[in-house]
Amino acid sequence: MKVLIVDDNEALAFVLQKILEDEDHETRTARDGEDGYLAYLHFRPDLVITDIQMPRKDGFQLMKDIRIHNPKIETIYMTGGGLSRFRRSTLENEKTRYQASFLKKPFSKVELMSCLLGR
Repeated sequence: MKVLIVDDNEALAFVLQKILEDEDHETRTARDGEDGYLAYLHFRPDLVITDIQMPRKDGFQLMKDIRIHNPKIETIYMTGGGLSRFRRSTLENEKTRYQASFLKKPFSKVELMSCLLGR
């Protein structure tokens, strides 16, 4: 599977990339929503794992832009911070409408792989 990892925490993105590559997934990383969108256009992944809160463009806006090209793109959102009422509502809508998954940082490799296997 082709997986795009979008997170402004480059160390976390690197760790996720190594975990997924060890499981034979092809990966690319991007540091924010703007770079993530460009990476999507060039890489055309099957799955996007994205942080919600990032500079320049957040994860929700990134996925809104990507869904113009692929409405059925699989998505795993992640965040380490608390979510505002609006963002919680947006996440619930994403789960319902697009079957998106969610990981609360920090999460384990087992939790990540469980999310992937549940797809």
